[in-house]
Parts: sequence; C-alpha cells; structure tokens
Amino acid sequence: MTLELAHLHRRFAGFGALDDVSLSIAPGEFLALLGPSGSGKTTLLRILAGLDYPDSGSVHRDGEDFLATPARERRIGMVFQHYALFRHLTVVENIAFGLRVRPWRTRPSRAKIHEQVDRLLARVQLEGLGGRYPAQLSGGQRQRVALARALAVEPDMLLLDEPFGALDAQVRVTLRRWLRELHEELQLTTVFVTHDQEEALELADRVAVMNQGRIEQVGPPEQIYQQPATPFVCEFIGKVNRVELRRTGVGLAAGGWMPEGDEPWQGRYAKATAYIRPEQLSLVVPPTLPAWEARLRHVYLAGSVAHLDLYVPSLDQTLEADVASEDLSRLGLQAGRELRIAPRSAVLFPHDGSGATVDRERWIWLEPDRVHA
Repeated sequence: MTLELAHLHRRFAGFGALDDVSLSIAPGEFLALLGPSGSGKTTLLRILAGLDYPDSGSVHRDGEDFLATPARERRIGMVFQHYALFRHLTVVENIAFGLRVRPWRTRPSRAKIHEQVDRLLARVQLEGLGGRYPAQLSGGQRQRVALARALAVEPDMLLLDEPFGALDAQVRVTLRRWLRELHEELQLTTVFVTHDQEEALELADRVAVMNQGRIEQVGPPEQIYQQPATPFVCEFIGKVNRVELRRTGVGLAAGGWMPEGDEPWQGRYAKATAYIRPEQLSLVVPPTLPAWEARLRHVYLAGSVAHLDLYVPSLDQTLEADVASEDLSRLGLQAGRELRIAPRSAVLFPHDGSGATVDRERWIWLEPDRVHA
C-alpha cells in the first residue's frame, strides 16, 4: 500500500496547519513525523486516519483516492497519546471493542474474537491481565493495551500520535524498542508522530521534519542528522554550535579559523553560519593547523558522555564539545585548562543580502583529510 500525499493545505481560523505538504509513504515503512508543537504533525495524521480533511490537495493509495474512502474502510489502526481506553471495560473488552462493533456481516464469531484477543495479549506481553481495568494498569501497560486494540482490527497502516509522551524516560526507551520489533514482525506501514528527536532517529526508517506546516526535509535518520537541508533542521535535530563567518581576502573565516577546500559559492556571499555538532569539535589540533584558543570552563558529566563548556575569546562565545567520560583523565581535561579546538566537520549556510540564511544552499564541510561534499 503506497500512499502519495500531494500539495496538502489545511487552515484553521486563519492559522495554516499544513502548507503545501507532499510526501510518499512506502509499504512496510516506519515513517516518523518530527517537529515542534504546532508544526502540523497531528493534523497530517488525522487526515490519514479520516478524522479531518484537507482544504486542498490529494492523497492516493495505489492510485485510488484515499480521501474518498470512509474512515472505517481505510484499514487504519490509531493509537493516541493519552490511550483513549474505555475505563469501564476490562483489558479484554477494550481490545475486542473494534471487532465487536463491526457490521454483523463482517463481525467475527465470539470464539474468533476471543482467540484474536488472547493472541494479541501474548504479543503485547500482557498475558494474565485481561480481566483488569485500565485504572489497575501502569502507564506502559495501558499503552500496550491501546496498541493491541489498534492491531485487533488487522490494519494495513498503524498511526501513532505521540504514544509515549505521557510515560517516564525509562519506560519510553523500553517501549519504543519493543514497538520497533513489533513493526518488523508485522511488516505494517507505520506513521509515528513525535516531537522527541531521539525517539524519531532511533525508531524510524525515514524521518520527515516539519516546521510551520511545511516539510523541511525527509530522509533516513543518519542523513537528517549529518546532512541537514536547512538551518531549522540543524538546530532542531540534536545539539549544535552556531559560529558566524565573514568573508576575508582569502575566504570565509571566524576568529582565525576558516574552512579549507573548494567553496561552492565562489565568493557570492559575504557571510555564512557554520553549524557544528559538539562531537565534531576536535580538542587536539596540531600547531600547524588553524584553530581557536579556548578555555575549558566546566565539565558536565552525563553518564558515558562528558559535555565540555568552552569559552572562545576570539569568537566571544561559548561552544560545547562532547567526549567520552573515560577520556577526561587521559586528555587531562579539567576546568581552567587552555585548549586549541577546531571543527572536524560542519554544515555551512550562506546569508543573503538581508542577512537571512539561504535555506538548502549549504556546504557540508569536512576537514582536509576527508572528501568534501
């Protein structure tokens, strides 16, 4: 079941929820819709579920008009952020609900419904809890019940609207890995809405980053992280340092450092912004290479990773670098130490005449011993 979304627009009381959204969803794909609140993720999901309709645009499934198909005939299973379980029904009754309300001609027999529910309880690891009510379950268990209820109707597509948003961090990690295993087992097309970048990068085959009703970039997680198409994607996905560069007689530079190699813009822009991930900052730079002089102000330990707070006088700003915690003593890193630092790689976006960055006109810069992109 290939879904083709073309030029979708949706407005609510003058607010543009979707602005010319086009997207292709392949059969069996796990697609994450990632973005901040108000970016249009849930509106797009509701359109796929048949709970809302666009003002213009089209959605086709294998060439047929998907928007013309009634919601109950779309073979969609949907899981909401707050579960939406029936509090007065047991776990078994919640899971069986979608089967029992089918028209009598397509409704399975009681024996088949009971068999399907038992099979789903085992699949979501809730055997023995079928007689409990939602209030008697933990948050993670209620989420599994919601997933089982969505799977009971044997959907072709599973839609998940921030399903782990109400859970604590440890339960979220456990459940999202379980969800990925379940997706691979069932081979369902899954569309997953989240504002948690770590969740999207870990779970999805592809990530669609949304902002203000538009799709900024679509691609595999590693491409989204390493090769962001716009400044918004740079800043929204993971941590990043921003460094402003100005054109000098020999090229773009900032505080004595400049990216080497063949600049693609050929001097057309006077300024650019370099986006540098904390793990892309090198703390050991040979004296023959350009670098920034920096002072280590603080070390923040976060388990296996140490976040270093570095003040760079020539830039008059603070940069963050990440190293493995076990390397702190080996490198002699402690507050007050003077270091020479430089990027190993960066993504650069030029500025136009008004000072705004030029989206999608980027330079993925890599240090000289690598290949420029």
